[in-house]
Amino acid sequence: MHAWKNPEVPQVAGSAPILELFNTATGNLQATAPADAANTAASMYVCGITPYDATHMGHASTYVTFDLVHRTWLDNGRSVTYTQNITDVDDPLLERAEATGVDWRDLAEQQVQLFRDDMEALNVIPPQNYIGAVESIDWLVPVVEQLLEADLAYRVPAGADGVEGDIYFDTFAAENEAWKLGSVSNYDRETMLGFFAERGGDPQRVGKRDALDPLLWRAAREGEPSWDGGKLGTGRPGWHIECSVIARKTLPAPFTVQGGGSDLIFPHHEFSAAHAAASDHQELAQTYVHTGMVGLDGEKMSKSLGNLVLVSKLRAAGVDPVAIRAVLLSQHYRTNWFWTDELLNLAQQRVASWRERLQGTGLAEATALLASIRSRMANDLDAPGALDAIDLWAAQPADGSGDGEQVLRDGFDALLGLKL
Repeated sequence: MHAWKNPEVPQVAGSAPILELFNTATGNLQATAPADAANTAASMYVCGITPYDATHMGHASTYVTFDLVHRTWLDNGRSVTYTQNITDVDDPLLERAEATGVDWRDLAEQQVQLFRDDMEALNVIPPQNYIGAVESIDWLVPVVEQLLEADLAYRVPAGADGVEGDIYFDTFAAENEAWKLGSVSNYDRETMLGFFAERGGDPQRVGKRDALDPLLWRAAREGEPSWDGGKLGTGRPGWHIECSVIARKTLPAPFTVQGGGSDLIFPHHEFSAAHAAASDHQELAQTYVHTGMVGLDGEKMSKSLGNLVLVSKLRAAGVDPVAIRAVLLSQHYRTNWFWTDELLNLAQQRVASWRERLQGTGLAEATALLASIRSRMANDLDAPGALDAIDLWAAQPADGSGDGEQVLRDGFDALLGLKL
């Protein structure tokens, strides 16, 4: 599957310090490269959309966050390999397709294209590897077969619908030196059970060895899409194994950063790491980085609640995508926050003041401001601090020489993705 158009990222003199990010698994800031290895390769996997609705601000916040990671690495002189998946077959997609009378494949393609358009408008650098769950099935089936043969997966008896052949992961049998339950999330069992039930798990499924065991392969049901699974039988993949296999197929083991929203910490990232470690006894990722939740009117923004602020609708209403991106950068990526019209109005005013101030900018002030932005971004992506530094610069009179204007335009674009 193809991603979206790759923007031209300007080259800017100088370099950012080594990027440090908060690692969910350890609870500490962690350098994403050794101090003497700024030019080493970096790799990243960010969990993609389930394409049954358009890009809301929660999505946009996440993908802009990891775009900042990508840009900071590029400014370090690092080569970056970036993979993102699309969960283009899953229960929510199938349910939405049935409810709207649209073929699930058509719905997925429509929403993926809308997502591409939104990402391009927000000046997000695309992944080199943009891979759908359906595309990964041929990679995935042998991995699940291997887990079955090693008794790290098992078949359960028929459930209430009478269908046999569902295959589950044996969580505790799979623990090894590379992964143990809780090594990513650090949650206790009670918390895990609560999130598992809320986020697509089935702790009450009869026949499982443990309530937390996740689904690897769902046997074919009438009216649902299915594929030849070889020894697994006809069916379709579970969610966590999809990302695990795609990551292993396209990135080194372990890769540098696993990214996504904080609602993916458990069970998704926990079990993606588990599946990888069970297969080859290696950690999935070096650093687990998670974005906060974005809400509206005091509630989390989600498709299920229907309280979505959509990037595409704002764009259609004539809102400058640079202002949308500026709103996202004004909130630290790890915080939970609420979208408001006031935030958008402030961002529009800021962008207008920055554009006006650029005229007549001198080289010395441009160089000093870029150094300040780089320092803040290297410190756990302090984008709000970077915008504050820009505001301070914008409040001062230009020196009038103008020899720094293009340098600063290029720097805003390269470091922050703000194309002014």
